[in-house]
Amino acid sequence: MDMTKESCRKFVEVLASNAPAPGGGGAAALVGAIGTALGNMVGSLTVGKKKYAAVEAEIIALKAKCDALQTELLDQVEADDIGFVPLAKAYGIPKDDPNRDAILEEATVTACAVPMHVMELCCQAIDAIAVFAEKGSRLAVSDAGCGAACCKAALQAASLNVFINTKSLKNRETAQALNDKANAMLDKYCPLADQIFAQVRANF
Repeated sequence: MDMTKESCRKFVEVLASNAPAPGGGGAAALVGAIGTALGNMVGSLTVGKKKYAAVEAEIIALKAKCDALQTELLDQVEADDIGFVPLAKAYGIPKDDPNRDAILEEATVTACAVPMHVMELCCQAIDAIAVFAEKGSRLAVSDAGCGAACCKAALQAASLNVFINTKSLKNRETAQALNDKANAMLDKYCPLADQIFAQVRANF
C-alpha cells in the first residue's frame, strides 16, 4: 500500500502500529518531502514579485528542481517498504539453510539503498533551501528555516536506517563504504542546515 495516498492521520496511525511499514525510512522520506516543500513555498512566494525580479529565473529553475525532489522523496516512502520485504523474508529462512547467509547479506544491502537515496535527496534539498533562504521573499524566510530543520531531521533519520543495516553486514568493506558515504553527507549537510536555521533565526 502506498501510504502517501492515505490521510496524514492514517499515516501516523499506521506508523504507530505494529505494522512493519511504514517505519523510520518511510517517515524520513515524508519529512524530507515536507521540508523540501517548505523551501519550495518560499520560491512560490518570490516568483512574480518586482522586488525579486533579478533572481526570478534562478528561483523558477530551483522550484522545478524541488518539484522533482518532492516527488522523488514521496516515492521513497513506498520504495522503503518494498526494499525491506526481502530482508524480512531472509530473516525467516531456517538457520540451517546453507544459502541463508548469502541471501541475508544481499537483502541487507538492498535495505540500505532507499534510506541512502533519501539522504542524497535531502542533501540536494538543503542546497536548494540555502538559496531560497538567501534570495527568496523575506516575508517567507521562516519557512526556509523550517524546511532546513525538517530536511536535517530527515537526513539524520534516514542515516540511522542505513547504520542499523550496515552493522549486521558480514562484508565489512561494503559496510564501511556505505557508512563512509552516509557519514560524509551528515558531516557536510547537518552543519549547512544548522547554518540556514541560524541565519533565518537572526532575522527575528
